[in-house]
Amino acid sequence: MRIGLLTDGGYPYATGESRLWCDRLVRGLAQHEFDLFALSRSAEQEAAGWVRLPPQVAGVRTAPLWTADEDTLGLHAPRGPLARLLTGGGARTYARRERRRFAAHFADLAASVCAAAGPERGRTDAGHPEGGAASRLADERFTRGLYGLAELAWEHGGLPAALRSETAVRILEAACRAPGTGRTVQTATVTDLLAFTAELDRVLRPLSLDWYEEDGLGAVDLCHATAGGAAALPGLLAKRFFGVPLLVTEHAVRVRAHYLASGGAPVSAPVRALLAHLHGRLATEVYRQADLITPGNTHARRWQERCGADPAKLRTVYPGMEAARFAALGESEDDGGPDTLVWVGRIEPAKDLVGLLHAFAEVRLAEPGARLRIIGAPAPGPAGAAYLARCRALAAQLFPEEDAVGFEEIGGPEVPELAQAYAAGGVVVLSSVVEGFPISLVEAMFCGRATVSTDVGAVVEVIGGTGLVVPPRNPRALADACLALLRDPERRARLGAAARARALELFTVEQNLAAFHGIYLELIARAPVRERPHPAPHDGPRPFATPPEAHVLGHWPEPAGPERTDRTPSWAGAGSGDA
Repeated sequence: MRIGLLTDGGYPYATGESRLWCDRLVRGLAQHEFDLFALSRSAEQEAAGWVRLPPQVAGVRTAPLWTADEDTLGLHAPRGPLARLLTGGGARTYARRERRRFAAHFADLAASVCAAAGPERGRTDAGHPEGGAASRLADERFTRGLYGLAELAWEHGGLPAALRSETAVRILEAACRAPGTGRTVQTATVTDLLAFTAELDRVLRPLSLDWYEEDGLGAVDLCHATAGGAAALPGLLAKRFFGVPLLVTEHAVRVRAHYLASGGAPVSAPVRALLAHLHGRLATEVYRQADLITPGNTHARRWQERCGADPAKLRTVYPGMEAARFAALGESEDDGGPDTLVWVGRIEPAKDLVGLLHAFAEVRLAEPGARLRIIGAPAPGPAGAAYLARCRALAAQLFPEEDAVGFEEIGGPEVPELAQAYAAGGVVVLSSVVEGFPISLVEAMFCGRATVSTDVGAVVEVIGGTGLVVPPRNPRALADACLALLRDPERRARLGAAARARALELFTVEQNLAAFHGIYLELIARAPVRERPHPAPHDGPRPFATPPEAHVLGHWPEPAGPERTDRTPSWAGAGSGDA
């Protein structure tokens, strides 16, 4: 089977999200052939290079989303008889007919985003049937506009320049001022509109890539998007243009991540509202078109259902992690420092280390011999360094004695490896106020450690009764739970053994690979047979690249009736872009 793996800001780059999970998936399913279609997020990510790819990766196509220079994006050259009328280079412009097409499709897209924005629309949709009808109409306009722009970009290129044009700004302004939009959107200034169109250009960059060819995404048997949003856009077009089945995996829902990130971003309220509903509309369309959606946990699944995903298409598949690296610690009876609490992770405000330090102050009053070891590196950028400095200053103020709290990094002399971080204490603590899938918690479970966690994200789902869970932002409750385990070694041992057994049952690489192997076969089995170009020479059999009937000798009659027998895609001559 030939899989088109779609990534955004991760694999095959050495840095980024989900790179380890993708690498394990590709290496673990060596019986399949993978084509990688990767979007990069920064110049630093590209400079860091790729991980070493296994032989089952047949090809890699990449495109950056971090620059506005179309010359570096591998965009389509102009196509068709009108190509000679268009200007060359990256900043292509449209002729009159193409400008009219762009204006019509962009008006649909802008109207759908603006109509959904604002709290007034949300209340109307929830409380009145006419509100639901308006929402459905907005979804239809978004679909019509999105695919119309995609077809225009495929045929003629030039979409990035058009999205940043004065025409686009004027259309967006008219949509914001139209009756029925929210008050927040109606207050958008020209500066707000320019900021939104710049972000819209970045989000829609995948529409303009040169991946939609018979020897590109048209040649794969299945598209597997490893995230929603921009990563899934090529999968949407591959399904529309070539009928390729689409599988979407989300460990962290993109819409949720956008809401969490936008709160601290230096953008105005109208821009935040427009961006929120752009990502919401895109998520709705991705979930509608996906043949199957595999959330990484039930917490992500609830967000997907809230964004319109059909529950019948949802199948939870937990991310797999390597248990072998923690086996020696998990199988030993060493409970680490019996009076030591350990926190492991990336140091950033969402982890609420300030609350943890205040909770440990309560622990220290009750158990003067207790210690806290904070093991991890700060989040990239000045904000991460500033938060680490704040935590160090607070620790120095609360605990003048030097041995009470320690800040360390993995790879140092005392903690050279990750497993040794969890071996450093008897209880592992997670104090987050925001969390998706708690990877550090699963690692602690593999190590057979008892845990105390805050009730955020998928924590309760992961723990499943094998650890203590307390409300977030409650240092007193966190301290009480930590004291309960520090004072009861037998209970620590029971919870740690139960946690390891649960992790080995649910969160191993093997169970993850088995799940996706079955899903791949299921999707291909129920997908209709597609015409595809003759495959390139290959050393071994390719059972899915060419239908088995093609190898049977003899004359086959032409299909009766008005069925089309040519290879021209049905969308190639369409100009409206209707869904």
